[in-house]
Amino acid sequence: MNAFIGIVIAIIVFGLIIFIHEFGHFTVAKLCKVKVNEFALGMGPALVKFRRGETLYALRLLPFGGYCSMEGENDESDNERAFCNKRVWQRILIVAAGAIMNLILGLIVVAIMLSTQDAITSSTITWFSDDATSSETGLELGDEIKSINGMHIFSEIDMSYQLQSDEDGVFDFTVLRDGETVELNGVTFALDETEDGNVLHLDFKVAPIEKGFFSVCEYSVKTSVSYGRLVLVSLKDLVLGKYKINDLSGPVGIVSVLSDVVDSNADTSGIDWYSLFQQLLSLSALITINVGIFNLLPLPALDGGRLLFLIIEAIRRKPVPAKYEGYVHTAGFALLMLLMVYITAHDIFKLFV
Repeated sequence: MNAFIGIVIAIIVFGLIIFIHEFGHFTVAKLCKVKVNEFALGMGPALVKFRRGETLYALRLLPFGGYCSMEGENDESDNERAFCNKRVWQRILIVAAGAIMNLILGLIVVAIMLSTQDAITSSTITWFSDDATSSETGLELGDEIKSINGMHIFSEIDMSYQLQSDEDGVFDFTVLRDGETVELNGVTFALDETEDGNVLHLDFKVAPIEKGFFSVCEYSVKTSVSYGRLVLVSLKDLVLGKYKINDLSGPVGIVSVLSDVVDSNADTSGIDWYSLFQQLLSLSALITINVGIFNLLPLPALDGGRLLFLIIEAIRRKPVPAKYEGYVHTAGFALLMLLMVYITAHDIFKLFV
């Protein structure tokens, strides 16, 4: 039952993220007077379709994917309303709109998450445990944590990431103490031994911030920035070899994660819907911000790759020959599909081991 709930939630989450992305392309294309031939949510055979004006709208069988098909998007066209015949700045706006809408969606989801919490977490220390080694090695009550190991702290996500990704339990902190910036080197935390290795023993708590319109707005931006930076840091770690391709997850892996989230909030008395709601909002925000940032990377077949060619066109004042751009995007798309097939196969394999 929980697996079924996880699948349903995954379809809703992915559907919303994809719809918002493609709706971004669609809306800006319409504003720029570009002819949109089809707007589709999903891939494969159409379950429902209808035409309104010049555009075909379709809901397709496979729930992961979608597209906004524009006249002259991938080839030449004599139509003055074709994408290829619009000014370069208009094409840049159309291509970038999908990823930007994902980032805006992430910000909205974070705002909903913070608005429905009891309080917002600050970075100001208000309590130490009796055996706190961090207080013995530099931290004090009232310290506002500004950075850990050189990473600026925007939200609790940054603190959690930095404190949980370390192995020796020793950190360099920058704190604001009595209005002055203080550098603390060698702040030490105890390590608890577990079956999976050593785990940092967090021996302090931070103060809550009372919710209000301005505090929710401020921390929605800060938390969204934290999610975005986490995505970029993870990509950097992947390139540098800290993570392997097998650590990546596709739609199947994310469905499995969502099922685990449902399981973790269920017991004999039922599902803790509030806790599940909060965790799903957090995961959804991370996924949509991930999609937005990933699509802006200058990689072939992605929006970022198309943006790169458009920026080159704007600088050169003439486009890159269409056939060469087509070769690059085709090759990039083929490699991306191979990667997705591999990740999906690996996700399925993990379900049975």
